[in-house]
Amino acid sequence: MHPVGPIDTRALFRPLHAHLISLLRNLSETDWQLPTVCAGWTVKDIGSHVLDGCLRRIAYYRDGYSPQDSPVIDSYQALVRYLNQLNQDWVVATRRLSPAILTDWLELAGAEADDLLIQLPFDEPALHAVAWAGEDTSPNWFHIAREYTELWHHQQQIRLAVGQTAALMTSELYHPLLDTFMRALPYNYRQLAAPVNTLVQVSVSGVGGGDWFLHRQTTDWQLVILDRKQAVDALITIDGTIAWRLFTKGITTENALPYITISGDSQLVKPVLTMLAVMA
Repeated sequence: MHPVGPIDTRALFRPLHAHLISLLRNLSETDWQLPTVCAGWTVKDIGSHVLDGCLRRIAYYRDGYSPQDSPVIDSYQALVRYLNQLNQDWVVATRRLSPAILTDWLELAGAEADDLLIQLPFDEPALHAVAWAGEDTSPNWFHIAREYTELWHHQQQIRLAVGQTAALMTSELYHPLLDTFMRALPYNYRQLAAPVNTLVQVSVSGVGGGDWFLHRQTTDWQLVILDRKQAVDALITIDGTIAWRLFTKGITTENALPYITISGDSQLVKPVLTMLAVMA
């Protein structure tokens, strides 16, 4: 077995963006006001949130600009609280804008923000670490992949609300999202003790799914690729239709359980059930 390597999502941003704009251009007035799995947010609110992220990326990477009133962040929870308030402030302020304005701005800003991201030096340190994976510093490839998952899952939240989820549930677009999410596994297993060489398999069924293996080292857990078939101590299989929701706080563990099967030592898969790959 050997450790997993980088994930390259750079070629996926443009098709993902094209899917989003096509979707938004064809929504009805009623569609824009539909509730979503983001509590208190409508389809329009999520579209506005995506625009906010695009504009912030342009400010950072094109203009080198950071808000002057950014607070000192001294913990993960403080960062989550800050981001939640930042996001909510923007969404509330932009509720006065029409869907057409949001879509026009998203079409322009999204394309520019994507171009800025995919031009970042692949292996150099990122401006922002991937905190949900427990990292203090991250390479740009991981930051880029994280941003891809943000754009993918927010678009899919919109699609879920309007009943049009199929477009993103492809091997090309869905598997890289899951592969990125699984990089949070070692961090989420950090407090789970197990004998050295314990092997846990996490599988997602359906199109775009796959198999991931977590190996217990002397002092920590490592996500690995197997060179040959090996017996595992525990296996959890998650239905692909809800896997992305489970890891983005879009479904409770209780409601997800009917879509999950477990074999082997069930204690070894508990961290998977509570893992999040978003800042929450």
